[in-house]
Amino acid sequence: MLCVSEYSLPARYVPCLGLYDTQKAIGIIKQTFEVKLCAALHLKRVTAPLFVDPALGLNDDLNGVERPVSFDIPAIGASAQVVHSLAKWKRLALHQYGYRPGNGLLTDMNAIRRDEALDNLHSVYVDQWDWEKVIDAGQRDRAYLHATVQNIVYAISSTLDELKWQFPQLTGTLEREVTFVTSQELEDRWPDLSPKERENAFAKEHRTIFIEQIGGKLKSGKPHDGRAPDYDDWTLNGDLLFWHEPLQCAVEISSMGIRVDPAALDRQLTLAGCDARRNLAFHKMLLAGELPLTIGGGIGQSRLCMLLLEKVHVGEVQVSLWDDATRTACEKAGVPLL
Repeated sequence: MLCVSEYSLPARYVPCLGLYDTQKAIGIIKQTFEVKLCAALHLKRVTAPLFVDPALGLNDDLNGVERPVSFDIPAIGASAQVVHSLAKWKRLALHQYGYRPGNGLLTDMNAIRRDEALDNLHSVYVDQWDWEKVIDAGQRDRAYLHATVQNIVYAISSTLDELKWQFPQLTGTLEREVTFVTSQELEDRWPDLSPKERENAFAKEHRTIFIEQIGGKLKSGKPHDGRAPDYDDWTLNGDLLFWHEPLQCAVEISSMGIRVDPAALDRQLTLAGCDARRNLAFHKMLLAGELPLTIGGGIGQSRLCMLLLEKVHVGEVQVSLWDDATRTACEKAGVPLL
């Protein structure tokens, strides 16, 4: 096996689809899944920004250490940041557009994450469906979160069904029923494994999993994974992962959750040591109860294409820049990077 970062490439990899069919299949996936997702979650597609004003506090801070790509705009005498994701922008848009409970929006989000570590699943270019939906106070619970996750998985599974009808050489299958587990339950079961190793172990058992409650510290004193304090409620969020047979690992397709209400935001800003954000325009509105209660997340477009097309490197389904070691390893393994 030839290694790129922490994952391995098959030494004699033969893609199920050639370059032309791969490009055709990518288009089918994106068109089909978008329609199914909008129908399942009652979403309407809207236009989204590529960059935002950093003074508004709308950019996703991810783990708090990633540097956004910034540039000046002489025509308006201000600077802008290329988005990391649209986690906060979507909630403000729902407020401005006057969305009512039960309805939401879907965007086609493109981002640059300059500090991303490159491997089979990660690129500095990020493309995802960013969605957000207005909910009632009574829906801020795990039951509603679980039902939403399951509907997303049904949309993914039915997209694969249509794809395999057009490309019968694809033989992969997905588990349609989600197994839910909390990050603390994973740590309790495998205290000596790293969070990623726990994810792989559980996904290999259950195939389609949703790991809940990510962001807060576990009994070990460490969080399962980093999560910004100002969009997901850390008690009502999680990651959706599928077992990916070609790579023999879990692939995260979506990070999502019920969003913070004023009380959760107040608590999480303090826990994360981010109290200075209380002075930003977005956070002031949220703390004052001026923004709607929502649920939302991002669904990786390239990741989903990798999963459904049985690819072993994200560079097979998107065009990006790679280091020499990655290009050499992929060439030796027969992995065609776009």
